[in-house]
Amino acid sequence: MSYTFVDTHCHFDFPPFTGAEAESLRLAGEAGVRQIIVPSVTSDRFRAILSLAKKFPQLHAALGLHPLYIREHKDSCLELLDSLLSHRAPHLVAVGEIGLDLYMEAPQFELQQQLLKAQFALAKRETLPVILHSRRSHDQLAAMLRQAKLPATGVVHGFAGSLSQAQAFIKLGFAIGVGGTISYERAQKTRQVMAQLPLSSLLLETDAPDMPLQGFQGQPNRPERAANVFGILCSLRKEAPQQIADALLENTRRIFNLSVL
Repeated sequence: MSYTFVDTHCHFDFPPFTGAEAESLRLAGEAGVRQIIVPSVTSDRFRAILSLAKKFPQLHAALGLHPLYIREHKDSCLELLDSLLSHRAPHLVAVGEIGLDLYMEAPQFELQQQLLKAQFALAKRETLPVILHSRRSHDQLAAMLRQAKLPATGVVHGFAGSLSQAQAFIKLGFAIGVGGTISYERAQKTRQVMAQLPLSSLLLETDAPDMPLQGFQGQPNRPERAANVFGILCSLRKEAPQQIADALLENTRRIFNLSVL
């Protein structure tokens, strides 16, 4: 049985994909991964990601300023994001990767919150969904989302919080990103959460080249391994694989307003 997938979070503008895009997309396609959403992390990657999405129809762009790079983000970065969003390319589907991070050293959390609030305002103005990063900051992020009241919602990517934290995001209309974390037996909490959440709230992702799966440690993660994540998700849930695959596609279509999958 073959299924169709979308990797909703892959940093395809980084090695090992740089210079090997066509081959990487061929390998992904052979595994059923037909489309990939590519989020940015810093403003110097914006135009490269837009160019990739223009060149390869399998790719969609997301533009945003990642909290891990808070020291690099200047006012000019936000101004460029504002400009590119207002002159939106047809293959630009989201604002991301944006969010909060309390796991990093010296997080400058107030600055992170200011930057996120500014990016929420842009997403709201453009009615674009958001791709959210959150580490040790789920409750704070949920509070900011309640205040922002974003019209297009989005996804909390790479989720590894509690069931109640996931349910708080879902109540606000956000999807939960399912990635390689569930491939590890030690990640019992995350595996149990993904087994219990409504199927209508899940999206498939790899975070490639990061977040390698069990058995691939030490290697760059790749978009074709979204198929591996799907297989593990199927082993954790009660629904039939076809039902899960169909739901993941429909959720992706709905959240990112993709017309063709």
